Amino acid sequence: MLSALAERAGLDPVHVDDVIMGCVSQVGEQSWNIARNAVLAAGWPESVPGTSIDRQCGSSQQALHFAAAAVISGQADVVVAAGVEGMSRVPMGSSVSQGVGAPYGDKVRERYAGVEGVATELPIPFNQGVGAEMLAARWGLDRTTLDTFALESHLKAAAAIDAGAFTAEITPIAGIKTDEGVRRDSTVEKLAGLKTPFKADGVISAGNASQISDGSAALLVTTSEKARELGLTPLARVHTAVVVGSDPVVMLDGPIAATQKVLARSGLSLADIGAYEVNEAFAPVPLGWLKETGADPARMNPLGGAIALGHPLGASGARLATTLIHHMRANGIRYGLQTMCEGGGMANATILEAL
Repeated sequence: MLSALAERAGLDPVHVDDVIMGCVSQVGEQSWNIARNAVLAAGWPESVPGTSIDRQCGSSQQALHFAAAAVISGQADVVVAAGVEGMSRVPMGSSVSQGVGAPYGDKVRERYAGVEGVATELPIPFNQGVGAEMLAARWGLDRTTLDTFALESHLKAAAAIDAGAFTAEITPIAGIKTDEGVRRDSTVEKLAGLKTPFKADGVISAGNASQISDGSAALLVTTSEKARELGLTPLARVHTAVVVGSDPVVMLDGPIAATQKVLARSGLSLADIGAYEVNEAFAPVPLGWLKETGADPARMNPLGGAIALGHPLGASGARLATTLIHHMRANGIRYGLQTMCEGGGMANATILEAL
């Protein structure tokens, strides 16, 4: 990933001041600061440092925020914002510690004791699947609506692959040139037959939730002045970036508040935004976001989302930004917005401006 970034940008990595890499399950082969290990594995100079961060699903989107802040403040000139998650090799949840109270202490458990949707068994009292069921109920989203949305994600992703929309942003690995999770033969009927593991008579299934997948993504962040000095051509700029906290029980409605906050801070309206990437952790997340914001459905996840393309946790924020930037430039869109819900009840939102 880092080697491909340097090659495509035409950058000598000696100029990189830092690599900030999102990763959620920082154990096993992703432990001991995978950002620094990735720098060394890529053959970059030993002088290039790296740090790994965890804001759950928003880890690499937060890496982008930190990278932008570093170059804007003058602490650095060139920073790589990246993310990685090998979920087939480092299972989700493998970083959760064991023992009484872990990973939540008594104070957190006492605060939410008796709240609907909170489990009493160890080790984790909060469950995103349960939160997704609660969101679906809040907005009256039935199973057919969710499964139809999921099918549309697969169809849009398949069409985008066929049109070559992802070609410029993907680095082939072991001969694999496209995302493998897209199900071209899916139907609403097939999706309706899947179990609902979070609630006996529920609406959330593996079919209308994001896929467990492996992935990585990276963006090069610098200033206009440094880009000119290095002979680089900027593609977009980070216009506005925010993060919010939200209810850790429901856990998935943070993108609504994050969107409101980023628009208010940017001075833009939703009508100014030509494309939105709202991470498809579960189908009720983007559908609920649409209901609350009144946004144009045609502008949301135009190339499909995590239900079809996968959600490699720590990598997803950087991947969304990469896809959004390429889509904006290909379609003459000036402003794009990305947002995603995050474990523990948080959400990042970023407005990007094509150059």
